[in-house]
Amino acid sequence: MIVATAGHVDHGKTSLVRALTGVDTDRLPEEKRRGMTIDLGFAYSGALGFVDVPGHERFIHNMLAGVAGIDFALLVVAADDGVMPQTREHLAILDLLGVARGAVALSKIDRVPPSRMDEVRAEIAALLAPTALADAPVFPLSAVTGEGVDALREHLDHEAQALAERRAGSNFRLSVDRCFTIAGAGLVVTGTALSGEVKVGDEVRALLADAGARVRGVHAHNAPAARGQAGQRLALNLSGLKAPIARGDWIVAGNVPPPVRKLDVRLRNTPGETIAHWMPVHVHLGAADVLGRVALLDDAGLAQLVLERPVGAVRGDRFIVRDQTARRTLGGGEVIDVFPPARGRAKPERLAWLRAMEIDDDGRALDALLGVSPVGVDLARYSANRNMRAMSGWRFSAEHHRALREKALAMLAEWHVQHPDSAGLPEERLLSGLRLAPAARRALADEMVHEGASVRQSGALRLASHQPLIADADAALWQRVEPLLGVARPPSLGELAPTIGMEAAKLEAALSRLARQGLVVRVAKNRYFLPAPLKRLQDLAAEMGGPITAAAFRDKSGLGRNVAIEVLEYFDRIKFTRRVGDAHVLLRGRETHPGGAPGLQIR
Repeated sequence: MIVATAGHVDHGKTSLVRALTGVDTDRLPEEKRRGMTIDLGFAYSGALGFVDVPGHERFIHNMLAGVAGIDFALLVVAADDGVMPQTREHLAILDLLGVARGAVALSKIDRVPPSRMDEVRAEIAALLAPTALADAPVFPLSAVTGEGVDALREHLDHEAQALAERRAGSNFRLSVDRCFTIAGAGLVVTGTALSGEVKVGDEVRALLADAGARVRGVHAHNAPAARGQAGQRLALNLSGLKAPIARGDWIVAGNVPPPVRKLDVRLRNTPGETIAHWMPVHVHLGAADVLGRVALLDDAGLAQLVLERPVGAVRGDRFIVRDQTARRTLGGGEVIDVFPPARGRAKPERLAWLRAMEIDDDGRALDALLGVSPVGVDLARYSANRNMRAMSGWRFSAEHHRALREKALAMLAEWHVQHPDSAGLPEERLLSGLRLAPAARRALADEMVHEGASVRQSGALRLASHQPLIADADAALWQRVEPLLGVARPPSLGELAPTIGMEAAKLEAALSRLARQGLVVRVAKNRYFLPAPLKRLQDLAAEMGGPITAAAFRDKSGLGRNVAIEVLEYFDRIKFTRRVGDAHVLLRGRETHPGGAPGLQIR
């Protein structure tokens, strides 16, 4: 269990941690000289890990770096001073971070008479009453005499045993609050593991530095371990990291979203403070402190944080917002969505999406999202946003899927009425009219083809029942050219025209009409293929898999170098492949999928 101290400067937080653990958490020479905690300190005792935070107002930013992911708050109030400004601010921060488990150490009781203790107890009760720590027990004690320390230690041990297990199946995320180098070992980062687990030998990555690394060693609660897990203070010895890393970064593994600069959140003000639209603020999330602005989305606390530099975040992460001068805590809240749209952040449908995403249960949240999203839910983003195992494809509610499918079929039918001699509506034109994400568009088209409702030919879609009209002259020409184009390597226009005794320009015009009807496919300026042989070449490219060079495709297909290049460039144009250097990379697999059209799910 991770315990964070909180409270005003010189109220005895560091002394209390030393009394509980035997460890002096003031490690910096400046802290020793001034007798004041400046940066985070750490100590361990059994299952307990203590984060000792600064109490001075000038070091609140360091305090905030230490309270990400804590399990338990230990609010320290000196009996002689009573409740002081940073007592109030620290408590407000803990409440905004959603910390609901804690205790109060009424320290320095050796300095005051019993009557003073009663007064401070009353102050504490009034202070805690409106917060999530209203029922926190109070332990009068003295770190000097030891009175009351054992009772607090027993309570903390009991709380650690009762702590429920962290959510299983989440991806590993560690918020980095320290980074240093040890001679003979190399780079070490420390922080609190917020989710998942990590083992020696695992491959991880520094999220903001965008660099991979391998875990050479793990210390959990300051002891060597084979693995570390959520709820522990960890030190990771990393090897192979090629980029600098600092406080505020994350060590992650698995399906974790990329760094983001916009976050949709639920925001709550600190009592007495006001947050105006587009106000400049400091945003504290994990161990990061980032400047940004607040865009208010409604009157009920939905907002978007627009940051000056990226941070790592997932749904459920807590954050604190302080004013531009970093002197006042204005509010805080919880991240809802790390994939906000480029536009329309305050539209009613977007706000409905955010309210659905706030639901804690993953299944119920997904059902709610499907109900408010006619364009479907991207499962890859949904799972990453909620720190789940990776999912893929798109999911639609049955109602929305039916409406989309009927709209697509109606668009095809209308096209056939207006263009009876055309093979079909160009696929990208159809799909752009559905206002879906590209991956969802392709999945819907693949599904309609797989089910036999439509036919894909030459980059166009038509209803399975539609047969394009063909003029008599073109039909006669078709009888002559079809056998000539049905070979492995179709002739060019220049080779085909003298064979059938027709001017090249007139032949090109006729073949263009036949292409609109789906009988041939224009692969290059001077070359046409029949659909079936071209489809076999597309399947061949899909089977080849990785980056495909012209030479490899030539050897595999037997087309010859020039024709192989023409076919690969055609695949680029229809977005089946993408040119990368001297090779072509597949953008998606086969156009039909045996056993079903993957990527589109109905619920």
